[in-house]
Amino acid sequence: MATTPKPNEEGAAKRFWDKFSKESILTLYTPFVVSLASGNLKVDTFGHYIAQDVHFFKCFAQAYELAEDCADDDDAKISIVELRKNVLEELKHHGSFVQEWGVDLSKETTPNAATTKYTNFLLATASGKVATPFEKTKVAAYTLSAMAPCMRLYVFLGNELKSLLDVNGDEHLYKKWIDKYSSEDYQATMLQIEDLLDKLSVSLTGQELDTMQKLYHQALKLEMEFFLAQPIDQPTVLPLSKQHIPSENRLMIFSDFDLTCSVVDSSAILAEIAIVTAPKYDQSQPESQSQIVRMPSVDLRNTWEVLSREYTEEYEQCMESMLAHEKVEIFDYSGLKKALEQLVEFERRANMRVIESEVLKGLNLEDIKRAGERLILHDGCMGFFQNIIKNENLNVNVHVLSYCWCADLIRSAFSSGGLNTIHVHANEFEYEGTQSTGTIIKKVESPIDKLQAFTDILKNCRETDTKPLTIYIGDSVGDLLCLLEADIGIVIGSSSSLRRIGAHFGVSFVPLFPALVKKQKEYIEGNSFSWKGLSGILYTVSSWAEVHSFIIGL
Repeated sequence: MATTPKPNEEGAAKRFWDKFSKESILTLYTPFVVSLASGNLKVDTFGHYIAQDVHFFKCFAQAYELAEDCADDDDAKISIVELRKNVLEELKHHGSFVQEWGVDLSKETTPNAATTKYTNFLLATASGKVATPFEKTKVAAYTLSAMAPCMRLYVFLGNELKSLLDVNGDEHLYKKWIDKYSSEDYQATMLQIEDLLDKLSVSLTGQELDTMQKLYHQALKLEMEFFLAQPIDQPTVLPLSKQHIPSENRLMIFSDFDLTCSVVDSSAILAEIAIVTAPKYDQSQPESQSQIVRMPSVDLRNTWEVLSREYTEEYEQCMESMLAHEKVEIFDYSGLKKALEQLVEFERRANMRVIESEVLKGLNLEDIKRAGERLILHDGCMGFFQNIIKNENLNVNVHVLSYCWCADLIRSAFSSGGLNTIHVHANEFEYEGTQSTGTIIKKVESPIDKLQAFTDILKNCRETDTKPLTIYIGDSVGDLLCLLEADIGIVIGSSSSLRRIGAHFGVSFVPLFPALVKKQKEYIEGNSFSWKGLSGILYTVSSWAEVHSFIIGL
């Protein structure tokens, strides 16, 4: 008999869910779910969804029956039988559950393409078509891998929508649906399936676990497609690209780079390139040689550590100095801008120390480009830019504004993903041939410089083009002014300094999904909605999946 994972071990179900969390976010941001969350989803649309959902219940019951036949563990068989009984019981009472919405489940409905795609996939898995005859005993584990993510997704959606109900405190047309999938009973059933999945996975080989993971991911994607396929015949606030009229507006996407796009700060990457490629010992060349003389790697590392420590200490002092101003209750943009001007001289001094230290002297352009090509970006970042640039239906322009010392590093990072049309606004290295002289050609050093670049770009756009709709995505204090000036400012990540400084000057940080639900509700009730800058409101997201879902959709 299989053993249960130890308490300190993470089970397969939890690992799989965490790994593929992007699909759950994408599902949350579908027009159907946002409309459902707003409480203004048309009842006919909801009825169609419920009727399709019945096909899922029937398929689940059939899949459990097939899985039971393959299970070689008595405890597993008992658990599967119990789970099947729960599905049949739920199916039996489903008709009465939907009566208040006027949905009649007595009429047989034809499953749509997305429903059929999932049910065919699940029954093929439960019939052993993904395993060889010698692996029949593994079918139960494979089948549960294709079912567990659906249960977890419904709990996720139920809890997300329940939190909005708790905040708003008003009556909601679909409260009964939300209460069901956020209930302790439904979560208990979900945990029962996941616990069984974990037990069945313990004795599997690495290859078999890979098969489970692929099935789990495929099921989650098919479930996402199911929600996306629900027909919506009412206006929706997303995706933004659908509201955007290319002939009237140019969609302007602005983004920071360091830690917004990249996982590691670019200054640390450039310093590491310098240290790794530097000579181990003092190997000074005669003056007649054209090669730029570089300090030994040990000295370079020590120098870099001193520079980093000084930067961090002075930066914290600047933050505390800005917070010394009296906190305001009403958004004070001019006060914030004046406070951020303190960073201008600080950043200039820091860059000058770097130049004078010569830590960047002698870096080879090819090494920088190779590092850019291998640079790790946050999950979903590259995909977002690829999708939005390659979308021929959008009149879109993309700009990256960064303090990065070397724009070549950024350009190389995006070029590796086929993105050669992104406009990069950053500092540059001065070169002799292909080697850096150690001098930084300073173009974007501070929040004020970023704002100036942002303003100049928009000025040029307005002079030559249609009215722009601006979106700025950033993660740090240096992005605050641009975030606030943009029509839509999106804060990604969890920078405490950005939030502390912003809140101190009256900036509100609102999670994007609840904001969209609120706008959807207002939209359907006849109130026009618009996005405008300098409102003092910034929208927060946890990942690029949210940005992608909001702007582009699926």
